[in-house]
Amino acid sequence: MQGILFSLLAGVFICLQSVFNAQASDKLGLWQTNAIVHGLGFLVSLAVFAIVRDGDWQKIEEVNKLYLLGGVFGALIVFSVMKGITLIGPAYSVSILLISQLLVALLIDSLGLFGVEKVPLGANKLLGIGIMIAGVLVFKLK
Repeated sequence: MQGILFSLLAGVFICLQSVFNAQASDKLGLWQTNAIVHGLGFLVSLAVFAIVRDGDWQKIEEVNKLYLLGGVFGALIVFSVMKGITLIGPAYSVSILLISQLLVALLIDSLGLFGVEKVPLGANKLLGIGIMIAGVLVFKLK
């Protein structure tokens, strides 16, 4: 149940962040907004870490360096979402984002990439993706 709750919260925060960032970028520019967003995110993360202390800096040697690219991906994500929202609007942009996110997640799951446990790709998952894509197409019809 907690996983569902946190996933719902993430969806809410991603949508709000995307719209806020796109609005800020109208005045500040995409990369300046991106820098501010990640700078503030870093400060909040550091403050929470200082309180919670849920990690061990010494274990960074054990982490596959490829996985540390998450921060780079974050900057590219924020830029891409801001640009998408600016060009096609929040609802359509986020709809496409969710489908692409789910497609990549299914690929990672079904192939067992990046140390994730392999999960078989069944017809029901493909049907679900097809329904989502059809939903976005119907949503976009005028």
